[in-house]
Amino acid sequence: MTSLSYDVVDPATEAVVTTVALTSLEETDRAIDRAHTAFDSWRRTAPADRGRLLRRFAAAVDGAREELAQLEVRNSGHTVSNARWEAGNVRDVLDYYAAAPERLFGRQIPVAGGVDITFKEPLGVVGVIVPWNFPMPIAGWGFSPALAAGNTVVLKPAEITPLTAVRIGELALEAGLPPDVFTVLPGKGSVVGDRFVTHPAVRKVVFTGSTEVGTQIMARAAAQVKRITLELGGKSANVVFADADLEKAAATAPYGVFDNAGQDCCARSRILVQRSVYDRFLELFEPAVAGVKVKAPGDDDAEMGPLVSAAHRDRVASYVDDDVEVAFRGSAPPGPGWWYPPTVVLPRSAEDRVWREEVFGPVVAVLPFDDEADAIRMANDTQYGLSGSIWTRDVGRALRVARGIETGALSVNSHSSVRYSTPFGGFKQSGLGRELGPDALDSFTDVKNVFISTED
Repeated sequence: MTSLSYDVVDPATEAVVTTVALTSLEETDRAIDRAHTAFDSWRRTAPADRGRLLRRFAAAVDGAREELAQLEVRNSGHTVSNARWEAGNVRDVLDYYAAAPERLFGRQIPVAGGVDITFKEPLGVVGVIVPWNFPMPIAGWGFSPALAAGNTVVLKPAEITPLTAVRIGELALEAGLPPDVFTVLPGKGSVVGDRFVTHPAVRKVVFTGSTEVGTQIMARAAAQVKRITLELGGKSANVVFADADLEKAAATAPYGVFDNAGQDCCARSRILVQRSVYDRFLELFEPAVAGVKVKAPGDDDAEMGPLVSAAHRDRVASYVDDDVEVAFRGSAPPGPGWWYPPTVVLPRSAEDRVWREEVFGPVVAVLPFDDEADAIRMANDTQYGLSGSIWTRDVGRALRVARGIETGALSVNSHSSVRYSTPFGGFKQSGLGRELGPDALDSFTDVKNVFISTED
């Protein structure tokens, strides 16, 4: 590996998969310039034709779904079942937004003396910066609505997990998208990502990653009044009331936090349990955690794979120190690979680091609460507000608590955070803007108002 290349390492075996050339600053500038040139013709492509090309792109992804899934297993250590879903999600998001070019409706607004109409105009070049935890879906959430709205896209995958993004870029060309409409640029954040923020031809930046980096992007984008969408950190709460189906709540809780080895901004890494059923919940939770299948991610029945790197494993382990009471743990394979077992801890208080900070690994903290007001207070006692779950049989309570918790995406009696047809995004320091669903298109367009006088 040199400063001009990066060795992609399989997290499960620690073996080098391949070496990827890193995009230089000069190459980044040339790619942005080409995307800027391609924008004029892409925005003028007939809406039906733009939609047809996106459907072809979706079909190409679908045809390569197994190839992409197997690549993601080696690229990032995802279980193959997750990776198949992730490739399918890219296909589904492309299909969803393929309908958008013919449905980017403006309005006719009643005014005196004429006719007033609005148009939704594309912005230009959009820079999409993708994290390492979900390389395929998060890329698709950015580039699909951007392309549908008539923008061109330059996309930077995470330096350590570039392989599936590179292949998706190739599939776009194979499907017939014009050259330079969608370009994948593997490289360092300090080079490629930084240039997306500073280059004047990039009119919008979509970033998913840490709150720390997101705030830096926000501050620097202000110099050009550049539009941004930020999906940042999370410390989501899983709130379990005494009247819930306790067996189901405990059985599903591991998959609300240990999916993707906990490397998920939506992970329900704080479990709040009503005090009267707290001990019973832990009794039910322990065998559920022990039952999580942590094994080679290429196995069809694997439910959790390794962490993405040795450095990240060390960071996760630092949250489980001598001051933290470990209630129980699951298992993890011995030998090579950056494995960490599913771990349940009992903080001393809501001020403990493991309760307050985003661990981004398979560690979950559990504390009791007293009543509805206490649950809402504890759930909101965080800088984040991305996702969360509420478990109760009382529909009125579910609605009251959902309205009270300051977070962007909540599920009742479920741990689902993302559907491609519904908006996704955070409150507070979990981000700005909304991805997915019909709302996403608004952030990739500007509204133009046109008045036509009809007076004699």
